[in-house]
Amino acid sequence: MDPTLTLLQIIVLAIVQGVTEFLPISSSGHLVIVPKLTDWPDQGLMMDVGVHVGTLMAVIFYFRKDVTRLFIAFISFITFRNKYDKCDRHLMLALIISTIPIVIFGALAAKFNLTDVWRTIEIIGWTSITFGLLLYWFDTKSGSQNNLSKLSFKNAAIIGFAQVFAIIPGTSRAGVTMTAARALGFNRIDAARFSMLMSIPTIMAAALLQLKELFEVNNFTLGSDLILGMTISFIAALITIKGLLRWLEHASMTPFVIYRIALGVALLIMVYS
Repeated sequence: MDPTLTLLQIIVLAIVQGVTEFLPISSSGHLVIVPKLTDWPDQGLMMDVGVHVGTLMAVIFYFRKDVTRLFIAFISFITFRNKYDKCDRHLMLALIISTIPIVIFGALAAKFNLTDVWRTIEIIGWTSITFGLLLYWFDTKSGSQNNLSKLSFKNAAIIGFAQVFAIIPGTSRAGVTMTAARALGFNRIDAARFSMLMSIPTIMAAALLQLKELFEVNNFTLGSDLILGMTISFIAALITIKGLLRWLEHASMTPFVIYRIALGVALLIMVYS
């Protein structure tokens, strides 16, 4: 049975999920930190599904034109029709390739309950710092000669394997995929765009697995709390996506790196003091 959450808890958790999902600062890490720092109960699987679906709806809505073209390319590809743009087909296949590693390793991590083992403040502290420094290095030292039109299947696979590290709380799925893309020479905007497009099948797969678990225990109810959480996370995520892409037009990832390091240091002080 999922815990009963107050209105404040629902609002805070939904905003945290919506804001942190697409910023390179780790949504899973923050969702672990909030209950531990506030003594709130864990939000439960039901609310976890709700806020993730909200962010999924936000990224699909923001990239609705891209998603429509990619969907048409996918349907045309599997039905052996030629009614698709070659660039859309290439990007669609690149997204599929980049998603395969996280599906495989995510399923293995879930089977052996590794995600529960790793959900500690200490691990989040270290991953926040480590992957924050990697983001800073590649964001400031790499070139920007590549864009999505030059995305090879090899590079898609590399970014996909990098995404596997996001299974560890504190790593940040957005952060590690943007880091990998920047390391491969992709400009900041396209690194962020591909990361966000990658999030669609990834979040969808995670949400489906969570829904399966809920149905297995007969614990799925579409209540007002769930709808509120979905709505707030949708709005927060939509604002965040738009704001991040505008920010990266003229600025770097450095503010997020500073935040990650400060957060990591603070968490480790809490653990070791």
